[in-house]
Amino acid sequence: MPISEICNREVVIAERSLSVAETARLMRQSHVGDIVVEVVAAGISADTLTAGDIMRQELAVVGESEGVFETLRYMRNKGVRRMPVVDKEGYLLGILALDDLIELLAEEMGELTKLISVERHHETASRQ
Repeated sequence: MPISEICNREVVIAERSLSVAETARLMRQSHVGDIVVEVVAAGISADTLTAGDIMRQELAVVGESEGVFETLRYMRNKGVRRMPVVDKEGYLLGILALDDLIELLAEEMGELTKLISVERHHETASRQ
């Protein structure tokens, strides 16, 4: 399954010039992200920093056609819980969160569990 089928396509975008405090409010209103905790924990004023001051310069992204396993491996290697998903031209399609992957994998594990039950039922029925 391509990762573009899983990612959230409703992306919240902030300007680099937005203060960290304003960015934190936007993130809270939109129920996304957690980068503000690191800035506040370091004792730095969130009112004087901008989003551009704390963002990574090298953005880690994943292509829309990548699979779940490859994307998980890439996220682990980059040490991120959220990954922008881009198309072939590099345009943003959405954001993939680790939570999205956990939800998908849990659903698939549930389906595997059902398969085991059905298989046992068929095996038992064929013995009678």
